[in-house]
Amino acid sequence: MFEFIKAGGLLMWPIIACSVIAMAITLERLWSYRRKRVVPDHLFPQIWKLYKSKELDRKRILAIRESSPLGRLLATGLTNLHHSREVMKEAIEEEGRQVVHGLERYLNALGTVAAIAPLLGLLGTVFGMIEVFAAITSAGGVGNPAVLAGGISKALITTAAGLSVAIPSLIAHRYLTGRVDELAIAMEQQAIKMVEVLHGEREK
Repeated sequence: MFEFIKAGGLLMWPIIACSVIAMAITLERLWSYRRKRVVPDHLFPQIWKLYKSKELDRKRILAIRESSPLGRLLATGLTNLHHSREVMKEAIEEEGRQVVHGLERYLNALGTVAAIAPLLGLLGTVFGMIEVFAAITSAGGVGNPAVLAGGISKALITTAAGLSVAIPSLIAHRYLTGRVDELAIAMEQQAIKMVEVLHGEREK
C-alpha cells in the first residue's frame, strides 16, 4: 500500500487527507441523523400529557428544548403558547431555519472534498505527464522507458485515487442532504401538529 502511495507522488497525501475527512464527516453525520435522535416519536405525546396536566413549566420546557432538534422547535412554540397561532408558527419557522442550518453542519466540507479530490487527481496527472515530457526532452528522443513508465504511473495512480475519493464523497453528500430534507419535513409536520392541537384546531 505504501509503495502505491509513494508511486503516486506527493499529491497522494492531500488525497488521502480528503478521504479521511470525508469518511469522518459521513460517519459523524449518519450518527447525528438518526431519526430517534432528531425527531423522537415520544416527544409530542409527552408534551401533550404535560399540557393536559398543567405541568408545562419553564424547567420542563427547557428540558424539552435540550432533548433534540425537534425539541428546540416545539419548545419555541411552547414559549409562545400565549400568543396567537400565527405568532407561534412564525417563531417556530425562525427557529427551524437555525435547526436545519445546524443539521447541515459539515455538509459543505463534504461537498468540497467531493469537488477537489478529482482536481487533485487531475493535478497529479499533469505533474506525471510533465515528468514524461521532461524525460523525453532531456533524452532528445523517447528517453528512458523506466522514467516514462514512472511518470505515466504517477498520472494514472493520482487520477484513480482522486476519483476513488470523490465518487463516494459525492454519493454521501447527496444522501445526507436528502436526509436533512426528510428530517426537516418531519419536524415541520410535528411542529404544525402541536400548534394546531394546542390551539384546539385539531384533534390529537
